[in-house]
Amino acid sequence: MSAFDVIAVRKQFPALEEGAAHFDGPGGSQTPQPVADAVAKTLTSALANRGRLTPAERRADGIVVGAREAMADLLGTTAQGVVFGRSMTQLTYDFSRTLAKTWTAGDEVIVSRLDHDANVRPWVQAAEAAGATIKWLGFDPETSELDDIGPLLTDRTRLVAVTAASNLLGTRPDTERIADQVHAAGALIYVDGVHLTAHAPIDARYADFYACSPYKFFGPHLGVLTAAAGLLETLEPDKLLPSTNVVPERFEFGTLPYELLAGTTAAVDFIAGLGGSGSTRRERLVDSLRLVEEHEDALRDDLEAGLAAIPGVTLYGHAANRTPTLLFTLDGHTPAEVAEHLAAAGVNAPAGSFYAYEPAKQLGLGPDGAVRAGLAPYNDQSDVDRLIAALTTLRGTN
Repeated sequence: MSAFDVIAVRKQFPALEEGAAHFDGPGGSQTPQPVADAVAKTLTSALANRGRLTPAERRADGIVVGAREAMADLLGTTAQGVVFGRSMTQLTYDFSRTLAKTWTAGDEVIVSRLDHDANVRPWVQAAEAAGATIKWLGFDPETSELDDIGPLLTDRTRLVAVTAASNLLGTRPDTERIADQVHAAGALIYVDGVHLTAHAPIDARYADFYACSPYKFFGPHLGVLTAAAGLLETLEPDKLLPSTNVVPERFEFGTLPYELLAGTTAAVDFIAGLGGSGSTRRERLVDSLRLVEEHEDALRDDLEAGLAAIPGVTLYGHAANRTPTLLFTLDGHTPAEVAEHLAAAGVNAPAGSFYAYEPAKQLGLGPDGAVRAGLAPYNDQSDVDRLIAALTTLRGTN
């Protein structure tokens, strides 16, 4: 395995030239130049609806096929099961409504209190409309570890929705083990991989549905869902009469954003080039993301130690397995005040609950939430030092 060269990586991100230290990656990463170039080139090239007759039609078709193949390589799945949508939230709403057509009164759906609301509310609302029962999977506020799902599963369980990593706390539940339990009960599992996909190698084949967002891993703003093509064949979404019934296209409404799909492929290729080795793109992706994980975890350890050494800092979430995402508050200052002070020092670490409504409530956080500092592959030690120095300065004003 090659070494991770953060200096070379940072040179690929024009936004970093503005000088800020970015800890706002969990809300959306910065964009490398090759992704921006791919989007611009697509927008300035001849395009048409997909087809095989003209060069413009063939270009559009090739972009879609290429993006499905790229995402399949990133997630360890197959291109025939890759569905694109406007966002993960939109895709989850679409699939919750489609799946709810098969539910009846007395059926059960399990959602997690650790999840972003995009993997909670669509299922709650779909279950309510179908007359199904919602069950809640809790977590320990001290460790942020999920409770055992076993006692909640019955022969009436139809679907379990759970996160692969908390966007608020970074906690990484053992979703493969949960999937085994869910499948043993005869149910389906829908995994929110939005926060995890940017930070670790993914093999999504264990999940019936795995959803993520390319703009969290250097790509454009859209959503991606992957599932087995055979499973998708069993689902009948509402769609326009003349639109195709072919999988996965039957789940995609209207003309796809070709420029964003080209950018998504470029983002996957960018990740594959972050130092990983291998004869296939999939092998390079896995290797590169292992390097990313090592780099980010080392910075997280330094950042966490620095935060813990500042009097008055409270850190939330202490799971053994987690992403490089830290949530904290500072005594004597609201989270908004902390975020404002950091921003003035050129450190972008926002405050809030970040749509993680249930976990924020479970942690007893107020309406301001807390400050979230999330690391990305382009962060370096100087970024960590700047955040700690700025927070130390603010603490000294008390």
